[in-house]
Amino acid sequence: MNMEKYQQKTIKHEISCVGVGLHTGEKITMVMKPADIDTGIVFHRTDKDGHDAYIPARHENVVDTRMCTCVGTPDGVRVATIEHLMAAIHASGLSNLEIDVNGPETPVMDGSSAAFMFLLECAGVKVQNAPQKAIHVLKPVSVQNDGKEVSLLPAGKGLSMHFAIDFPVPVIGHQEVSLELTRANFKNMFCRARTFGFLKDIEALLSIGLARGGSLDNAILVDGEKIVNKDGLRYKDEFVRHKMLDAVGDLYMTGMPLIAQFSGVRSGHADTHALLGALLSDESAFEIVDLPSYMTLSEQNKALESDDDAAFLCA
Repeated sequence: MNMEKYQQKTIKHEISCVGVGLHTGEKITMVMKPADIDTGIVFHRTDKDGHDAYIPARHENVVDTRMCTCVGTPDGVRVATIEHLMAAIHASGLSNLEIDVNGPETPVMDGSSAAFMFLLECAGVKVQNAPQKAIHVLKPVSVQNDGKEVSLLPAGKGLSMHFAIDFPVPVIGHQEVSLELTRANFKNMFCRARTFGFLKDIEALLSIGLARGGSLDNAILVDGEKIVNKDGLRYKDEFVRHKMLDAVGDLYMTGMPLIAQFSGVRSGHADTHALLGALLSDESAFEIVDLPSYMTLSEQNKALESDDDAAFLCA
């Protein structure tokens, strides 16, 4: 039996891109590089010196969740707006990666994960000689705050997700969507969903140093009851699909795949971060398993017969 699907993975070749930071407005060069077994996903600020320039993409290193997910060190070295990239990495089943950036934020590209999925596909996948570990959720964990709710429930395999939003704007309103997280599902149904904002909020965001790189090229802009972007929406429910995309990225701050059912209701980065904190602080709520040993033989055979190479590692 070919067990490559359950091994750790990195990329075959380094690959780079240049873009603007969504919130800082700065021009950023980013290079993604292969990394050794058990490295995890690590950001490297190439414009900074010393060990503190390296920041693992882990829950304990999240330092800000206002409008994006930002990781940093105690000395103040930060990399912001990582969630769209992390979503592509998560869905692509990658375990180990070094990401060099020469500024305080990743490039926003078109406001979705599509460009990052394309770059990772171009870089190729290298299977590594070590089993992929996963976090198996054993009991329900939930966080509620001001009408928002996020939860993780036990599941037999993979990561299934459900998300719902409600906005008092007719062009958005109530939207909900579900996802069985595989590379194919994410690429085909979610990765092109863009971040969005409201014209009435722009001045306030700019006043606190956010959204300085935002434009109609990298975000959906809502003005009252209309979409400002001339080309309209990519999906009729693009807003909730982007919220799901954010959650896919934020959930990978565990450092490994989850075997669980996730639900988000009107939630955001801060809520997902709090949920992972509640999970990881309760040792009775989860166990860490090797995917090959966790799955039954029939499940392994079924997965290996699938056309989707990442059906379980991307879950």
